[in-house]
Amino acid sequence: MKSLFISAALILTLVAAHAQEPDAQQQQDSTDVEALEEVLIKAVRVDADSPITHSNLDRETIEKRNLGQDLPILLNYLPSVVTTSDAGAGVGYTYIRVRGSDASRVNVTLNGIPYNDAESQGTFWVNLPDFASSVQNLQLQRGVGTSTNGSGAFGASLNILTDEVSEEAFGELTNSFGSYNTHKHNVRFSTGLINDKFEVSGRLSNIQSDGYIDRATSDLKSYFLQAAYMEGNTLIKALTFGGREETYQAYFGIDAETLEEDRRFNPAGLYTDEEGNVRFYDNEVDNYAQDHFQVVWNQKYNRFWSSNVSLNYTYGRGYFEQYREDEDFDYYGFEPIELGGEVINTTDLIRRRWLDNDFYAVNANVNYKDNQFDVSGGAFYSFYDGDHYGEVIWAQNAGGSEIRDRYYFGIGDKAEVTVFSKATYRIDDQWSAYLDLQGRFVNYEARGTTSDLIELNDREKYEFFNPKAGLTYRLNESNQFYASFGRAHREPRRSDFEQDIFSAERLDDYELGWRFASEKAKVNTNLYYMDYTNQLVLTGAIDDVGSPIRATSGESYRLGIEIDADISFTETLSWRPNIALSTNKNKDFVTSRDGELVSLGNTNISYSPEIVAASALAFRPFRNFEAALLTKFVGEQYMGNIDSEASILDSFTVTDLNVVYRWDTAPLVDEILFSGLLNNVFNEEYVSNGYFFTFDDVDGEGNVTTFEGAGYYPQATINYLIGATIKF
Repeated sequence: MKSLFISAALILTLVAAHAQEPDAQQQQDSTDVEALEEVLIKAVRVDADSPITHSNLDRETIEKRNLGQDLPILLNYLPSVVTTSDAGAGVGYTYIRVRGSDASRVNVTLNGIPYNDAESQGTFWVNLPDFASSVQNLQLQRGVGTSTNGSGAFGASLNILTDEVSEEAFGELTNSFGSYNTHKHNVRFSTGLINDKFEVSGRLSNIQSDGYIDRATSDLKSYFLQAAYMEGNTLIKALTFGGREETYQAYFGIDAETLEEDRRFNPAGLYTDEEGNVRFYDNEVDNYAQDHFQVVWNQKYNRFWSSNVSLNYTYGRGYFEQYREDEDFDYYGFEPIELGGEVINTTDLIRRRWLDNDFYAVNANVNYKDNQFDVSGGAFYSFYDGDHYGEVIWAQNAGGSEIRDRYYFGIGDKAEVTVFSKATYRIDDQWSAYLDLQGRFVNYEARGTTSDLIELNDREKYEFFNPKAGLTYRLNESNQFYASFGRAHREPRRSDFEQDIFSAERLDDYELGWRFASEKAKVNTNLYYMDYTNQLVLTGAIDDVGSPIRATSGESYRLGIEIDADISFTETLSWRPNIALSTNKNKDFVTSRDGELVSLGNTNISYSPEIVAASALAFRPFRNFEAALLTKFVGEQYMGNIDSEASILDSFTVTDLNVVYRWDTAPLVDEILFSGLLNNVFNEEYVSNGYFFTFDDVDGEGNVTTFEGAGYYPQATINYLIGATIKF
């Protein structure tokens, strides 16, 4: 890693030599709130001229469709994005894929702090319901992107900035209602800057929904509270935000026959009572709480230098509750009991699987910027401590056990240190160069017993060097070209350790782009080639709590082209289309079939459609009114890696209608925002996600036959959401 530190030192030395001491007037220059907020995002974001492929989304755009659906659903119309929902209507457990990579490979930061779970590497937006209402803006970088904190981006990185300081006091009251008994209520406020120095702002939210899928209910509560101090070139913010969720599970999916007969059926909680009647356990729920505490200090020293220091503590705890029939005593450590001369060693029971974790992080970076140089350097440290355990809270028969006896217990500890240095150098009016060097050092330890009673005693260390570089060429005011290379490494997650997978993945990402801008149109076009070594691809199968199972595919790649545009036909009519065309392949893929290893050659990577397209056609016939027709097309995709016909997920097209009206002359209030969303206008019966599995059957003569199966997660047919936000 010496090369990393030497390069970082050289960059800072060049900057120091180039910098000039600002004069007295420059030292007195003050900065506004927006400039101070930008100090925070310098280390994780890129600007419009960067050779990094990205999309930006601001509060105003998010607000138009923010009627209770989770943040991934609100990002659905960005390039190369595919979203889905367990409950079928965008509330509860929702997921995002970018360029075919699932959420565990999309690096998410909140104010520069990693949000991905340190062990599973996933992002669970259900733990932060209505978080979109506290988002000031966000940037989605596709591919490796720029260096960021947390696990390396293997499909994209999503950088989110929460509410900025409001100079003016305000209050907001939002209520929305819709199909499947969905409703959202929230209140937001800000004191504005008191004495031009202090501000307190916050939000309380409640979202409830019955879900499109039977019993897939959601009861979601969240909060956001921020205190800010600003004076001159100093901004200090203390934030706490979090959520409480209780969702009835819908992760089992349904088979093809049930999809045809009763697509809203949910097998979760199903059991048979003593009289042989089929019933559903009423508390087959996921119950989890997560609280975040952050302190952020942004400082501008003069017109050139600025810095940011952030502290974070996250506390998460909760469980998944299940009713289980005919469970073996041995599995839970129960002693057999004898009743009426009969030995009993099975029982019906209710169990909870717990996760209790703490996450600590500190992040510091410094930025220097003048007319030629824009340089950042920094360091990040985090520590995660997670307890995994299961307990039985009721059993029909439980020999020698006590309530809430733990039948398994395991821990996971993960420490990470990241250092980086990155610079953009403006060579002249046409050329600029970008260099980004990052080192990640990860220590992970998994001990104890898993929920499958697998013993873990693993300690692994990973050291990664991730260089990135690029060039931008501005031909003229309308045309800009860029090329970049980025490398990322990624450590395995806890579930990989359970399968004895310890090797890290590597990604080399090549991007080539063209940006065109005129008075009436903006068009972004980019080619990408993502070359993977030891990529952990989703097999299509899921475990007994709905989490996807992965396997190492060896060599693999993703090759594609993405085009997105923003076209203004007239002052009243605009169009924002995008399309992504790709081929995604495992090289020389080998699988087990009928008891033998079979080479399949190049196969399609799971969950990677070759075509993803979207369109937003907006019509503004008069002041403050907008109607937008939103269309999404996702091409056919395989849910496994063996190109089985049984694993094909059909293509689908979904169209939504979004209507917004701002009444800015309303009496007694500043403004009332009316919004409506008609989802799936054409009532398509589509499936956006599923799973695929194989299993071997051995006959009496030892012959092995491989069988295949699939499950599906149907999405809602035509449905609506309407709401109003009153702004004081």
